[in-house]
Amino acid sequence: MLKNPFADMKKREWILWALSLAVVLVSNLISGLLKGYVDPVNLTATCIGVTALIFVARGDVWGQILTVVFALLYGIAAWRVRYWGEILTYLGMSAPIAAMAVVSWLKNPYNGNKNEVKIHRLTGRQKVFMVLSAVCVTALFCFILAVLDTPNLVFSTLSVTTSYLASYLTFQRNSWYGFAYAANDLVLIILWILVSLEDITALPMIACFAMFFLNDMYGFVSWKKREKKQIKN
Repeated sequence: MLKNPFADMKKREWILWALSLAVVLVSNLISGLLKGYVDPVNLTATCIGVTALIFVARGDVWGQILTVVFALLYGIAAWRVRYWGEILTYLGMSAPIAAMAVVSWLKNPYNGNKNEVKIHRLTGRQKVFMVLSAVCVTALFCFILAVLDTPNLVFSTLSVTTSYLASYLTFQRNSWYGFAYAANDLVLIILWILVSLEDITALPMIACFAMFFLNDMYGFVSWKKREKKQIKN
């Protein structure tokens, strides 16, 4: 049975979570002042997103459950600015893979604790499959995005690649997932900065992915430490 995900959070995780929430809340309020109202979709998506990453960093399956919810809400936000790559990536790839990751993580608990996943090191075959499949996914999405006349095609395509790698590593319960997601965060920060040049109300998404970057790097470090501990035990 899953436990309360907040029960065992460390002090530094509470601080990181509080900081992340504060940044996205303030950015949503500023955006709301500029356009006359606070966007409920962006507000909910950003708050759920930073919360999900805290749990993912702990290897807690609740993080993957919230990731599915975030992906759905983020897809709506991307649809508004015609970022078809983000819609296809999050609704067609990230959300389904996160849902599969929930099952994978529940089936592979560490020492019977369903709130902590057993970390897995990729085999040689899995590494080869990851690279080849990433190339295929990138080529396919690049073609589709070009046909859809997606804005900022290069960065949109790069977002697909990094997101796929991150999703694959997350599903495989591999500690490098955080590094891949951090790379994806940097790409998304650039994408939403480009949007903000025409619409300043995109500020919450920039703040959101800046906090995502910090959380994903924390997750990468945390998983590496947890991986050493699990191997030792």
